[in-house]
Amino acid sequence: MSASRHRGTTDELGPDEPERSGDPEGPEGPDGSDLLAALLDGMDAALCAFDADGVVTHWNREAERILGWSAAEAVGRQGFAGWAVREADAQEVEGRLMSAMHAPGRQVHEFALLTKDGGRVLVRTQSAAVRGPEGKPAGLYCAFSEVHAQIDLERSIALSEALFEDASWGVVLVDADLRPAVVNAHAARALGTGRTAVLGRPLGELLARGVEELENALTHVLAEGAPPAPAEMWVGVRTPEGEKRRCWRSGFLRLASPLAEEPVPLGVGWLFQDVTEAKQGEQEAALLRFRANQLHRASRAAAECEDPAEAATVHLDFALAGFADHALIDRVAGTPRADGESVPPPRLVRIAATPSGGPGPSALTGHAGLPVRYAEGHPALQCVARGGSVRASAGTMAPDQAREWARTRQWPEDTVHALCAVLRSRGRTLGVVTFLRGSGRSAFERSDATYAEDVAVHMAASLDLADLAGRAGSG
Repeated sequence: MSASRHRGTTDELGPDEPERSGDPEGPEGPDGSDLLAALLDGMDAALCAFDADGVVTHWNREAERILGWSAAEAVGRQGFAGWAVREADAQEVEGRLMSAMHAPGRQVHEFALLTKDGGRVLVRTQSAAVRGPEGKPAGLYCAFSEVHAQIDLERSIALSEALFEDASWGVVLVDADLRPAVVNAHAARALGTGRTAVLGRPLGELLARGVEELENALTHVLAEGAPPAPAEMWVGVRTPEGEKRRCWRSGFLRLASPLAEEPVPLGVGWLFQDVTEAKQGEQEAALLRFRANQLHRASRAAAECEDPAEAATVHLDFALAGFADHALIDRVAGTPRADGESVPPPRLVRIAATPSGGPGPSALTGHAGLPVRYAEGHPALQCVARGGSVRASAGTMAPDQAREWARTRQWPEDTVHALCAVLRSRGRTLGVVTFLRGSGRSAFERSDATYAEDVAVHMAASLDLADLAGRAGSG
């Protein structure tokens, strides 16, 4: 097994051929035995080798670290008996080891070895034959490691494979350039793409919203390490059906190479779980609590108003908080008619409005205001005619078109969403309240209409009471 038996000698050179070293790098290059020793000592696994007679020929530093026996003490010994293995176990251990010389491939075994200080270490070995020039067994090598270290490695590999195959949450390995390097099946589905299609692509191609927040988190982890707690991020995922808004609870881990002396960042492990439904449920519950509190506070404040018409504007002001930017109250001109009576198309009179220049408290404009000239088909007129709520929106209009859309409906120019709720009391339609939102808010939804209807009930009762008080005073 010595390297010298494979080299030519100077006796084999021709008379005109200069003598050359066996090292291709020349006489100043490293000797083959030095290179072999450096390779063996640099290995992470313990390694020893035996010749055909079972004598130890090689022993590296990792073997010395595990068992405590130096190479000088190990090399030249006959087998492990009496020093690295108990006498009682020596025959079985050496028989299993030496059998690798006559078996194909590698043989894996587990047994206990003795340390220099008398302790025992359970190791897992991989042994294979070393073939001579003629292909006959010339010895064997044995690589071994402590069982717990091997099990830790196998667990790490098994965990990685499970995360990228069977995990019920998204797992993405992001490289130092903030591009996905490995993606599991769950994450690929969440991103609306395939596992290979996402690799190497910028995150901005996958997400329409939340990209900056996510990239900031990844950059922070690369520089500072993992954050102390998961972060919840709202993102917009690009899909063939359009943008999907999702909330992902994300955890981050900095990945560093275990082979470098200094930590070298390999990227970031990003694990996330979709919590959109739970977050939406929390938001809806919080919104319902807030709106219920606003209704309660408005009722208490309105109860202190001597003028019932002022109480109606109090309900309106409390309803605006977090709900809309502007609001209008229009009364049906003349005496309200009960359902079923034939009436001409209604004329509406403005009795209260918030300031048009910006959000603020509503103000009464008087009970004898001028009629509002709404065009046919105006949402407020539809609301009165139907006796129910009506929603309207500028949609995806250009800014100039949206301003013209608002002007033709006699709303503030910054209006892009509207919601009209009918004012009804004692089976009669008294008017309509209109809530308006600017471009910074989302369109009104069905839950918003329900809240507006609740507010309108209180306002209608106050306005009806104002009418009764006015008639009583005039009588």
